[in-house]
Amino acid sequence: MNFDLALLSENLIKMNISVSREQIEALDRFAAMLIERNRSVNLTAVTDARGIAVKHFADSLSAMTVCDFVPGTGVLDIGTGAGFPGMPLLIANPGIKMTFLDSVGKKLDFISACLDELSLEGEIINTRAETLARDAGYRDSFDIVVSRAVADMSRLCEYALPLVKPGGVFIAMKGAQGSEELEEALRAVSLLGAEVCEDRKISLTDGERHLAVI
Repeated sequence: MNFDLALLSENLIKMNISVSREQIEALDRFAAMLIERNRSVNLTAVTDARGIAVKHFADSLSAMTVCDFVPGTGVLDIGTGAGFPGMPLLIANPGIKMTFLDSVGKKLDFISACLDELSLEGEIINTRAETLARDAGYRDSFDIVVSRAVADMSRLCEYALPLVKPGGVFIAMKGAQGSEELEEALRAVSLLGAEVCEDRKISLTDGERHLAVI
């Protein structure tokens, strides 16, 4: 196993999230590919078994505590990098329509290889978030937009909210200072015609996270 399964299970139980044996196996194959590709391409600084379990997998799947990723849901992962949170969310919810957005082509090449290896479907877009936000073909088109560790909350809202369907949600995945960031972004949220639904605090074994649901 390329990640600490017991540690992941501990965190998923705390969040009341369940995954199947097949999904665990897919996560392990994804972790193996991440470790291998990271030897030649700088994808992530976290490649140890505990870090992959918590910082990559549990953290990514925490979005499932605030939204139902039902089959057919259109999801956009802004600044996906090596596929977080998008790839774990797609593995756990293979019926969603996942779009991976990043400006770094080498990272998207890795995601494309993972999709092929795991027999998953997803759209890959190689551009910057602010560019996509101005594209009429993608504005107001996603049910759920997620983003993790990309930019400050105000800028994230400017990138993400134009891409969310009316009635859809943006989940900004932040660390322990998430509430403070959200407070500073309230004016931007209002100007963009949105409202904060929830600031969910998540306690993982390596620290606190905040999910701002807008």
